[in-house]
Amino acid sequence: MPDPILPFLQQQGVLLLDGGLATELEARGLDLNDPLWSAKVLLEDPDVIRQVHIDYLRAGADCIVSASYQATLSRLQERGLTEAEAAENLRSAVRLAVEARDGFWSDPQNRPGRLRPLVAASVGPYGAYLADGSEYTGGYGLTSAELQAFHEPRWHVLAQVKADLMACETLPSHEEGRALLELLRATPGVYAWFSFTCRDAEHISDGSPLIEVLEELEDEPRVVAVGVNCTSPAFIPNLIGEARKATAKPIIVYPNSGERYDAGAKRWKGDTPAVDFGRASELWRAAGATLIGGCCRTGPGHVREIRSCLLAPA
Repeated sequence: MPDPILPFLQQQGVLLLDGGLATELEARGLDLNDPLWSAKVLLEDPDVIRQVHIDYLRAGADCIVSASYQATLSRLQERGLTEAEAAENLRSAVRLAVEARDGFWSDPQNRPGRLRPLVAASVGPYGAYLADGSEYTGGYGLTSAELQAFHEPRWHVLAQVKADLMACETLPSHEEGRALLELLRATPGVYAWFSFTCRDAEHISDGSPLIEVLEELEDEPRVVAVGVNCTSPAFIPNLIGEARKATAKPIIVYPNSGERYDAGAKRWKGDTPAVDFGRASELWRAAGATLIGGCCRTGPGHVREIRSCLLAPA
């Protein structure tokens, strides 16, 4: 199977991602105050997740990301599912996204000016399992081998379903990036992007220089893009510059809205100015990013703004 993002970059120069899944679920009145976070909705109301995926496609997203970010086998089993039921729940997260994409694409009215959208299977960090905000610190105290052992069961379930690629996302730790890279290398035929959370304009959340982290991913051809997500938009232009020093791969950026996550209160605080994602995306594209979208506290409106500035409106 060829690199799935290449047709987008060759034909339109950019690939547009979706926005925050949990943000949209909360906007629809769902309570995500739970260790499973958005994965709770997989168990309780999966049709809502499918509809959010559809809404992002209608807004112009070229790639939607599955609701498997927080859904680890161990956390699902702690909720009372058997190992087989937990694995099926993971698979259902990807199926919902595939069904949404296929349904969207089956309507000829959705095709003009578009390429068939992609589905990425989300592989969230160890910090998402902890549900303590450590995806913004990387302070795990675990080795790469220990992190690889944690991720391996979920990785193999997701690698066997019909996603176009894996989204190794919101990674705060250099060691976690290494662990997931080893899993990718051991899984023939699978492609992935790697995106990290950053504490400032040069370092990922655990303090490692972004340049050093991305350099270690450079020689793996099935890493199709590298960059940052769920990071303040204020840092993105400089982080793109740092990434360009380290890699010739496509650069991915999908920042949060600029608000700050309060791990104690388990909520985002709106203590930063609102960001015009359309105009910002033009700057990110000019700086060298080619996969662009939004993360926490962004929604279909942000994706629509990005598409209207970078491509034809959806």
